[in-house]
Amino acid sequence: MSRVLIIGCGGVANVAIRKCCQASDIFTEICIASRTKSKCDALAESLKDKTATKITTAQVDADSVDELISLIKAYQPELVMNIALPYQYLTIMDACLACGVNYMDTANYEPEDTDDPKWRAIYEKRCKEAGFSAYFDYSWQWAYREKFEKAGLTALLGCGFDPGVTQAYCAYAKKHEFDTIDTIDILDCNGGDHGYAFATNFNPEVNLREVSAPGSYIENGKWVEIPAMSIKREYNFDSVGEKDMYLLHHEELESLAVNIPEVKRIRFFMTFGQSYLTHMKCLENVGMLSTTPVNFEGHEIVPIKFLKELLPDPASLGPRTHGKTNIGCIFTGKKDGKEKTYYIYNVCDHQECYKEVESQAISFTTGVPAMCGPLMLLTKKWDKPGVYTVEEFDPDPFLDALDKYGLPRRENHNPVLVD
Repeated sequence: MSRVLIIGCGGVANVAIRKCCQASDIFTEICIASRTKSKCDALAESLKDKTATKITTAQVDADSVDELISLIKAYQPELVMNIALPYQYLTIMDACLACGVNYMDTANYEPEDTDDPKWRAIYEKRCKEAGFSAYFDYSWQWAYREKFEKAGLTALLGCGFDPGVTQAYCAYAKKHEFDTIDTIDILDCNGGDHGYAFATNFNPEVNLREVSAPGSYIENGKWVEIPAMSIKREYNFDSVGEKDMYLLHHEELESLAVNIPEVKRIRFFMTFGQSYLTHMKCLENVGMLSTTPVNFEGHEIVPIKFLKELLPDPASLGPRTHGKTNIGCIFTGKKDGKEKTYYIYNVCDHQECYKEVESQAISFTTGVPAMCGPLMLLTKKWDKPGVYTVEEFDPDPFLDALDKYGLPRRENHNPVLVD
């Protein structure tokens, strides 16, 4: 019974759109919009005889607030699902405010041009005050809280898997498993093999900037920052096996520290193979991960954007990726005065994902919650004006929806802890 505008038509959007079409009683009409309309048209054509959802398409430059406003006013959606690049989050939020429409996204804002003097001044001030140096953070979007509250609109931030489902796992643990939580370790394991010497599982610009940045974690209410990839642990993951994992800075640490303030330590680990790390270090050493434009034969190019064009498209990895992912949260804390541990996680099979939605599991695990979050908003199970991250809402209906639409939870009440 709802009309939804979906901005973006990459790998994650492909999954989210297909999942929306599985809930056509709620997502009765959707418009897929992207800079490249032909991609939207192709996806719409492939789905037209498989769903009762009415699908239309549109061309839009998500960097342009004016174009976004024109499209939103013409289509009149109840919600804008932003599955575009993090660089475009603020322009889309501005357009939603101007048009009086609810908003959601799957990560948090980061700038495309990290050399912009105005942004740089604010960033450097934040680095000193907050204690971490990642380019991406929630402060830019949290600044919209009052505007969305006054407009009576909801903005749901970071509703992918991590961030997103991991925060719902934290809210679930707080609600059902613990009186107080002492530590949270978020573990993201991709045990898949795509056969390439080097490729990224989602947008290369975003992925490579994220993993090459200094790592950081929360301890006793303060950020601790470390050199990139300098803390390594090994863990035996259910359905995947033993993997090397490295401590990274990640979006959800920032909001969890605010919303579950009793937690003494929050860390995020992600698995990487040695080949990936060697390639990434080489590319970093020769300047290919830089966002600073360089002049080449009379043309200005951004090295990491050029690299993106050379690497395999993440959306093309589905048919050749085998193996499983395992993503979840390990907690320590107290219940009824007794020490307790708990692990909640999901295991996803790359080939099973491809059979269902023609995508590998990385896009699937982000795309399913990118549909389930909007499902919560449209059915009013999550309904309060303002700007929120996932852990600020009731986790139960969201996790139930994830169970139903392809990301069932698993639990372990005596997990091996990460030292």
